[in-house]
Amino acid sequence: MPLLAITPAVLSVDDVAAEAARWAANRDEGCGAVTTFAGLVRAQHQGRRVSYLDYEAYEPLAVKVFQQIQQEVAEWWPGVVLGLHHRTGRLEIGEASIVIAAASAHRAPSFEVCRYAIERVKQIAPIWKHEYFDGGAAWVEGAIADPSDAVARQQARARACASA
Repeated sequence: MPLLAITPAVLSVDDVAAEAARWAANRDEGCGAVTTFAGLVRAQHQGRRVSYLDYEAYEPLAVKVFQQIQQEVAEWWPGVVLGLHHRTGRLEIGEASIVIAAASAHRAPSFEVCRYAIERVKQIAPIWKHEYFDGGAAWVEGAIADPSDAVARQQARARACASA
């Protein structure tokens, strides 16, 4: 299983986490923590009852963007392994649209990397969401930042490392 993927298949948190942990186990201190994030289709958005979502992506570019995110992670969090899968096609309420797993020797970096990765996906990944709701449909604004925008990158890092 690849660490980075765009797929129409149902996503599994366990599969992505296991793959990231397998890769991390062979690094310096090994794997002591795996943090996961799953983004699910909500039943409500902006006061409307959602029926389902349909995701589209330009797969070759999206995978390149995921690789860029992976490289950024390696720069700021050496030793952390990032697994990132995004689903395309029709998704029903409660289904996972994205699964992120970060495996590392220690827990703090794995939490930060999961948050950083979702922030960057939202900023720069060429993935589009078409929302179907009671009475209509609408495209939800997707990524708008330039992938090389240092300010956007720093904002994502600040969010990832912010203490609550």
